[in-house]
Amino acid sequence: MGNFAKVIDRAKLACNNSGFEIQDHFPEVRKMVEIGSNTVRELLDYELSRYACYLIVQNGDPRKEVIALGQTYFAIQTRRQEVADYFN
Repeated sequence: MGNFAKVIDRAKLACNNSGFEIQDHFPEVRKMVEIGSNTVRELLDYELSRYACYLIVQNGDPRKEVIALGQTYFAIQTRRQEVADYFN
């Protein structure tokens, strides 16, 4: 989780440096999760916007399959939008 926290921090920095409000794209939520023996613990989580997901994928390690797939997805969507803009 430590490495992923670093990726989230870099994505938040990119969000802020682009002039967007971090809270609009990375709102923190708290969840209660069971950790065994009927014990629960509060866990930090996020309800990410699409933009936040994009920033996380761009700041992640492309050696990880989920990051590589995310980068490919956003590259394809960007190209689709470019083509649509060209024909409009």
